[in-house]
Amino acid sequence: MNTSTSIKNRLDLLFESKNERILSLYYTAGFPNPEDTIPVLEALQESGADIVEIGMPFSDPIADGPTIQESNKKALDQGMSIEKLFAQLKEMRNKVDLPVILMGYLNPVMQYGVEKFCASCQEVGIDGLILPDLPMAEYLDFYKPTFDQYGLYNIFLITPQTSDDRVKEIDRNSRGFMYMVSSASTTGAKNEITDVQRQYFERIKNMQLSIPRLIGFGISNKETFDQACAHANGAIIGSAFINLLDRSKDLKKDIREFINGIKN
Repeated sequence: MNTSTSIKNRLDLLFESKNERILSLYYTAGFPNPEDTIPVLEALQESGADIVEIGMPFSDPIADGPTIQESNKKALDQGMSIEKLFAQLKEMRNKVDLPVILMGYLNPVMQYGVEKFCASCQEVGIDGLILPDLPMAEYLDFYKPTFDQYGLYNIFLITPQTSDDRVKEIDRNSRGFMYMVSSASTTGAKNEITDVQRQYFERIKNMQLSIPRLIGFGISNKETFDQACAHANGAIIGSAFINLLDRSKDLKKDIREFINGIKN
């Protein structure tokens, strides 16, 4: 049943109630262990995350740095798949009410079947998708009606090299939020924001865009989170959180301490 017209997207509800210091966490499904997807998600909600991005493991994650690449490989080696992910997420909305986004690459989605994938997303309660290798023109021409039918927001990325005209075009065609990639490199934890990055953040901030912006790639600790929040509505932490999961002996405790260290 298509309920997208009657239920407001959780991303909209979040940004209506909170417009600053939004903390989004990324982790790879089935990492560090195959059955950790839901325990990590529930621990993130209990610890005060605002948005969760669950990575769909893929054999060639070209936009990601070594930390996330390795988590993809480990998850795949342990048998993780999109089918298994949807099975794990089936009861998600019994306990989790924050926005949940799936992030990954177009190839596995097409292999699964785009409409079948979108229907499965709606069935388990996914709010949006981040597919970095899906061109906007292709999305608008071929996929947007299907995404709309199943209540899914497609989140676009911009980089320091994205022109003002292109940023405005993405703003016009975006829902949820705009993902601001902090640099032209792959993902990975960094310890500080550079002057070049600040100039880019200011350029985008001064454009007075209509959609909220979250900064990702290189956000790893309270200092970089605070700096990003000075220029956008919030930030996304990925590699640093993956590193935490990889070395954790007590997921719930370690996740709580990690989130507290970023937000407080």
